[in-house]
Amino acid sequence: MRHAPVLLLALLLCAAAHAQGPNRRPRHGDLIEDPMAHDPVMAKEGRTYYVFHTGMGVSLMTSTDLHRWRIEQPVMEAPAWALHSVPGYRGHTWAPDIVRHNGQWHLFYSCSAFGKNTSAIGHAVRSTLRTDTAEAWRDTGPVVRSYEGLTNWNAIDPSVIIDNEGHAWITWGSFWGGMQLARLTPDLAAIDPTVEQRTIARRRRGQAIEAPFLFHNDGWYYLFASWDYCCKGAKSNYKVVVGRSRKIEGPYLDREGKRMDKGGGTVVASSNDQFVAMGHNAAYTFGDRSFFVCHGYERNPHGTPRLIVRPMTWSDGWPTIVWD
Repeated sequence: MRHAPVLLLALLLCAAAHAQGPNRRPRHGDLIEDPMAHDPVMAKEGRTYYVFHTGMGVSLMTSTDLHRWRIEQPVMEAPAWALHSVPGYRGHTWAPDIVRHNGQWHLFYSCSAFGKNTSAIGHAVRSTLRTDTAEAWRDTGPVVRSYEGLTNWNAIDPSVIIDNEGHAWITWGSFWGGMQLARLTPDLAAIDPTVEQRTIARRRRGQAIEAPFLFHNDGWYYLFASWDYCCKGAKSNYKVVVGRSRKIEGPYLDREGKRMDKGGGTVVASSNDQFVAMGHNAAYTFGDRSFFVCHGYERNPHGTPRLIVRPMTWSDGWPTIVWD
């Protein structure tokens, strides 16, 4: 998401705009509609939906109706290993992902600093998402790291999926070198060194791409990604593109048949009458319904970033977001 230093400024401006009077910044325990969020991902346990998003220690909110959201305590304190080893990281933790596998919830998160590819993706596990238990997330440390001058990709924006054979795969990346794909070890805590890592999406030099998300539906693997720039409020020009493949390793092709590792991608969300620059999305099926989740900037002077959750339908094997 985050390669312009204006992200922190944008979030501070949003917070300031909501810090006074009836529009004060929401606090732990508040029940609100249209919450602020950056880089949201979602899970469901029981009747409760959980949205994890960028914030100090990973931000969290819950809902039972996808309409009213309760602001919860941050998921965890900044991990000591990241504070000590990721230059510039101070606990503002980006772009999480959440997945359930083998009876455990697995949380992935990004530790980085603006404009740097000296980054790391961390991993933590917990048996439940419930907020009324004392169980803490057990952090297992870094899954993958990137190093300036050594890796041509950036270890942020993780998305994890379990394939039809039960193997876990992670995709990640931004600007530097595009989107990477690797298989994880069975405990999901490290990259499996026996399986080749590959690039599954990229753009030409100078064109921004980040925030991959993998989703499986009706025999297809879908790769979503965000093009262009977030974090500039109403001046942002983020958009979401998609391609698909029968194999998790790709190649992923857009609706015109162009490979995403050669610059392809079909736009599925960008701007509408209410929001500009929708992006950094996730996709889910709960029951028999598919949902598209992302953030977008309101068309107001502050360009406030909001959580967007919309139904998603399928036509000829391609996703469409329902706005009505």
